[in-house]
Amino acid sequence: MIGLDTNVLVRYFGQDDAQQSPQADAIFDSLTAEDPGWVGLAAVLELVWVMTSVKHASRAVVADTLDQLLAMEAIVVEQASTVVNAVHRFRWSKADFADCLIAASAQSAGCNRTLTFDRIAARDAGMELIS
Repeated sequence: MIGLDTNVLVRYFGQDDAQQSPQADAIFDSLTAEDPGWVGLAAVLELVWVMTSVKHASRAVVADTLDQLLAMEAIVVEQASTVVNAVHRFRWSKADFADCLIAASAQSAGCNRTLTFDRIAARDAGMELIS
């Protein structure tokens, strides 16, 4: 298994660099289910940040990209079921992806609630507003 940094993911999904994107493609092409690439939660969060803040991608494009990443047989995403839950929350809400991931992670850890001062996170990410 080989770990993949955010910039490799950005180049692969963004196809935005004449030199590095083909290199990222070659890396992804070399991965197999027996020798997969590993993507950590931090890389997932950074990918979403780059896509929304730098590339100005829509929520739908971000969610579709994450769905594509999660569906790859040659990729292992850290806490994949939690990321799937977060993507679903993100796709159908106005909450930030990080808030969706925080709520989904807490739920996966067995928390019966996640407290927040953020009204949007409480309304859309499944957290409980502290009032």
